[in-house]
Amino acid sequence: MSNYDYDLFVIGGGSGGVRAARIAAGYGARVGLAEEYRLGGTCVIRGCVPKKLFVYASRYADEFEDAAGYGWSVGSTKFDWPSLVAAKDKEISRLEGLYGGTLERAGVTVFGERAEFVDAHTLRLKTSGRTVTADKVLIATGGTPFVDSKLEGHELGITSNEAFHLKRLPERIVIYGGGYIAIEFAGIFAGLGVDTTIVYRGDKILRGFDDDLRDGLTTAYTKRGIKLVLGRVFTKLEKVNGRLVGHLDDGSTLEADEIMLAIGRNPNVVGLGLDAIGVERGWNGSIVVDDEQRTNVENIFAVGDVCDRFNLTPVAIAEGHAFADAQFGNNARLVSYEMIPTAVFSTPEIGTVGLGECDARERCAKLDVYKSEFRPMKATLSGRDEKMLMKLLVDGESGRVVGCHVIGEGAAEIVQMAAIALRIGVTKAQFDQTMALHPSAAEEFVTMRQKWQPVAAAAE
Repeated sequence: MSNYDYDLFVIGGGSGGVRAARIAAGYGARVGLAEEYRLGGTCVIRGCVPKKLFVYASRYADEFEDAAGYGWSVGSTKFDWPSLVAAKDKEISRLEGLYGGTLERAGVTVFGERAEFVDAHTLRLKTSGRTVTADKVLIATGGTPFVDSKLEGHELGITSNEAFHLKRLPERIVIYGGGYIAIEFAGIFAGLGVDTTIVYRGDKILRGFDDDLRDGLTTAYTKRGIKLVLGRVFTKLEKVNGRLVGHLDDGSTLEADEIMLAIGRNPNVVGLGLDAIGVERGWNGSIVVDDEQRTNVENIFAVGDVCDRFNLTPVAIAEGHAFADAQFGNNARLVSYEMIPTAVFSTPEIGTVGLGECDARERCAKLDVYKSEFRPMKATLSGRDEKMLMKLLVDGESGRVVGCHVIGEGAAEIVQMAAIALRIGVTKAQFDQTMALHPSAAEEFVTMRQKWQPVAAAAE
């Protein structure tokens, strides 16, 4: 037994930190964990989980509207924002309790306060002032919304953190950003009847996603009444007669009850004392780690969003588990970052795995594109004017499917299963040999035979 208080001390009680602590304790390690806010981290407390609950709530308006085409008379409906927030809070508290119970049963000692480094093996707990020592330390503090302090009036805006706890539903909201957080909240608020505008500096939303998905969602959002102001940035926010006014760089203004800042996230490293112990960090403060999650300080490791590599909850969990296996279970293994599936819970939603078309054309000497855009069966009786898009990208030399993209109802569920196939190197021929499940949207992936050609190429 070492002379330290703990074999492992984890800073951060999110998904990655909790997984690492639990697995390490299961191997017999003495584990301590400090979390200054609530167990569960961003994903459970103010990220993936509450967001998905809000997404479900926002989609009922469509269901009520579509029901008439199927013979239902729904009658008048009314949405109550405080009731949704209260129900969400109850579920989040339940999940937080499960996290705490899991750690308790594993024998992990939990401290409800922030920890900071005194030296590489010593941590100070900031509320109590107590110091603890550990052989190994894992940093799993995640990320935090980025707020541009140079933007005049930035303090008047809200971030995704505050959006989950608004006292009332705004009549008008402007969302500043074009990434998945901005896009998801735009869909949520618009679905709940809020006049919604997106302001984004780029010429297309969802940078980094396949262009067909970006264009398809732009069309769908425009049809839903969401206004997109592209190629613009805010220069100032101010409050005038109780309303927020956002000034754009072209001299125009936008009025709203709330302006949500969703222009990115930063690694949550402030106040950890990393400078004092010389932990190497990246341009935005991210903690630099090797393939084993180790920093340049031998006994200090980091996992999840604080490393700013692949900022997804399942990645943090995988990294935390692999770390504990390697350091305490004599089972060294590396996390594979190939074919990580991703969803954007917009309405309609997006599911994607593998390469987008631009990247695929750079990496493949020959690329075959298969895609189908169609009106989903559900819309035939409801009359909803919304298309579904399904797309496969195939390496023309090997036949391997290198990208799979969906926009439409159930996209995330479809792509999760497709990701298994792409992960093990499925070919287009194997897709073609798979029996279709009819009638379903997903059967398009095993019935697409005609290669897609751009109009210009087809005319040559």
